[in-house]
Amino acid sequence: MNANRFAIRSVIAGAICGAVICCVSTNSYAEDSKPGDKVEKEGNKMKARPCVVVWSEGTAPMNVYPADINGAIAEGLTQSLQDWEVVVANLKDADHGLPDALLNRCDVLVWWGHKKHGAVNDELVGRIVKRVREEGMGFIALHSAHFAKPNLALMGTACSWREYKSDTKSIHLKVEAPGHPIAKGIKDCDFENGERYEDPYAMPKPDDVVFSGVFTWKNGQTSSSKQGFTFTVGKGKCFYFQPGHETNPIYMNETVRRIMANAVKWVVGTK
Repeated sequence: MNANRFAIRSVIAGAICGAVICCVSTNSYAEDSKPGDKVEKEGNKMKARPCVVVWSEGTAPMNVYPADINGAIAEGLTQSLQDWEVVVANLKDADHGLPDALLNRCDVLVWWGHKKHGAVNDELVGRIVKRVREEGMGFIALHSAHFAKPNLALMGTACSWREYKSDTKSIHLKVEAPGHPIAKGIKDCDFENGERYEDPYAMPKPDDVVFSGVFTWKNGQTSSSKQGFTFTVGKGKCFYFQPGHETNPIYMNETVRRIMANAVKWVVGTK
C-alpha cells in the first residue's frame, strides 16, 4: 500500500479464531489529511464507503480480549460488513482516538467504556453529540457504556440500572421484536454472561425494545431484564445493548457479532 495514502491499515489478530483482519489506525489521521481510504473508484464515479469507528478505553483483560474489546468487535464487523471501512479508536490515542478528520466522516460510532468514563474530554463529547443530533451519525453504546459521557449526553437521563451484580454465568437472550432490522437472522439463544444489570433502566422511552434476557445465576436462580433498546436522537439513531462485560468473550460470539453488524447498518441516520 502506498505509504502516502491518507489511511494506514493495521492488522489485528483475532482473539479466538485466529483470523486476521484489516482496520484503520486512528493514529494515521491528521486534521489536514484528504479522504483517501474511504473512497473507491467505480468507473468515472467516486463512491464513498461508509465508515464505522469502534472505540474502547483499553481496560479489558488481555487474557480475555488480547486486542481489546474494540479489536474483537472490529474483527466481527470486518467479516460481516465487507463494503464498510472499519476503524479502531482508543482512549490513549491522540484526541482520544477521534480527531476531527475521523469523527467528521464517521457514519457510526460504537462505544465501549467502563472504568475511565471521566477521562473523556467534554469538548469531544459535545462534538459527538452534534454529529448525532444534527448530522445523523449513528451511536451504539455497549454494556457499561450506559454511563459513558456521550451516552449520558444523548439520552439526557441518569442511564442507571436498579442493580449491578457479577453473580451470573449465562444469559438466555430473547428476541422481543423479531421484525426489527437489528434482530434480522437472530433467534433466542444462550451464551456466557458474567454480569447482570436489573430493570428498571433510567432512560428515555425507547422506540423499540429489541431484546430481553433471562439471567442464570451461579446459584441456579434466574431473573429477567431488558437487553437491547433503540432511540431516535435528533437526526441520529442510537442502540444500547446490555450484554458485554469484559470478563466474558461475548464479542466473540457469532450471534452477538451478527447483532452488532445489524445494529451498525440500522443506526446509519439521515445525512
